[in-house]
Amino acid sequence: MPASFSPASPAPVASVSPRGLGRRSMLAALAGGGAALALGAGSAAAAPSAAPSAGPGGTLGSLGPVGSSIGGTGTERWNRSGDTLLLKAFPDAETERMRLARSLRASEFVPTGRHAAPGATVTVRVRSAEGALPVLHVGTFDYFNPVTALQDPRAYPLREGVNRITDPHGGPVYLSFAGHGQRAAVTFVSGTEHMAVFELGRTGETDFQRQLDTITVPWVELVTDRAILTLTREGALQYRDQDHAALMSLFDTIIDSHDRISGLDGGRPLDRPKAGRYHFVEVSQVPKGVTAYAWHHYNGFPRAYMDRLCSVTNLTTRGWGLYHELGHLNQQAAYQADSLTEVTVNIYSLAAQRTLGRPSNLLTVDPKTGLDWFQSARAKLGTSGLSYVDDLGPYEKLVPLRQLELAFGDDFWPRLHRLVRTEHQHDAPVDDYNHDPQVEAGLYRALATYASRTAGRDLTDFLAGTWAMPIDAQGRAEIAALRLPRPDTDPSTLTD
Repeated sequence: MPASFSPASPAPVASVSPRGLGRRSMLAALAGGGAALALGAGSAAAAPSAAPSAGPGGTLGSLGPVGSSIGGTGTERWNRSGDTLLLKAFPDAETERMRLARSLRASEFVPTGRHAAPGATVTVRVRSAEGALPVLHVGTFDYFNPVTALQDPRAYPLREGVNRITDPHGGPVYLSFAGHGQRAAVTFVSGTEHMAVFELGRTGETDFQRQLDTITVPWVELVTDRAILTLTREGALQYRDQDHAALMSLFDTIIDSHDRISGLDGGRPLDRPKAGRYHFVEVSQVPKGVTAYAWHHYNGFPRAYMDRLCSVTNLTTRGWGLYHELGHLNQQAAYQADSLTEVTVNIYSLAAQRTLGRPSNLLTVDPKTGLDWFQSARAKLGTSGLSYVDDLGPYEKLVPLRQLELAFGDDFWPRLHRLVRTEHQHDAPVDDYNHDPQVEAGLYRALATYASRTAGRDLTDFLAGTWAMPIDAQGRAEIAALRLPRPDTDPSTLTD
């Protein structure tokens, strides 16, 4: 269906995943890059308002103030009829990315449990208590979809009053509402259908199974106050025998493990967990060699990964891919050198394993060598011309990062994250992972100086000497200027 909109209507805007122009590199074997900007196609026509105005004191007429939440986030709840979603605004994805000093934006979507058929006219009525207005989004993220328009949800700004939106492709319906506590109400008048939805703490297993039997729209969602899991109906049916409360509780546990290693303890405003949820999406396809991927706003998983994504046992015992992809949404830009993108991400993966009581992947024995990754890396240390970047594999590069925790405490990475957040509030988002050598040098320099400051020890010998990290003369001088003592124990001797 061709896209169209009247000049007097709000035009569809670019998806909330703004992909800059130009080439984006893959996040190595397990993460996706960006591509060309794809504008949302469709029509959005706003009719004159027929809704009552906000009542005294800012409450939304008879609907009352927003406070409790569908999933416990404090950002939304349905009224009794289930047709009106009461919203409380929270910081958008870019604002949160900057606060957390991260490389990638995470999700800002509020799930509605609604689906729009292709070409359907969706009618919603909007009321705002304080002037701020939400945006409606239709569709899912699917970066490698060959149809450009299906790679991102289409976004439609909403007006006060009645809005009529026609999206040519259809899909799950979401809202975003950027701000700081402003309130609005969105009533779904017509043009959408309910999806099968499991809400942790609100939906019983029997009810969810009934929904799977009776609701045939092509998407299913499982929701907590921290996560949205968006699956095709076919994918969801393959794993309908799972304990879905246990599954979604597990998602929350994994997210919490990443928060804790990131120092998001809420002790300061900078250290609050990310506003809103993380979004995990079943995608239509990935290139050969890509298991799953991460990009702005979401993690993408093909059907081949569903046995780990949707199984309580397998997500617990073989869920490294999800721990890893979620980790990409937690990485901090200040020290994310290109050659470290697939290394520092596993700080979070290891934290998830420890939280779940699983053995560390660093202790996995390589059948080719008979050595675990601590042993394999140690065998290379001290060899002539050793290069951390060129001569060590991804797990071997991870070893010294784990040794920093073993030497300086479990709170090493939380403290480093908090320090970086204090000093980096305006780093640009990741646009391309092909950094030039000068940029790479600066990022390694930042890692070394932040690590030394966090440890309270001069780590030049450990990082640049023993592990042959490319710490340049400027970085060595910056660490020397800190006048820190050397470590009491050589961290390179430590192992799990």
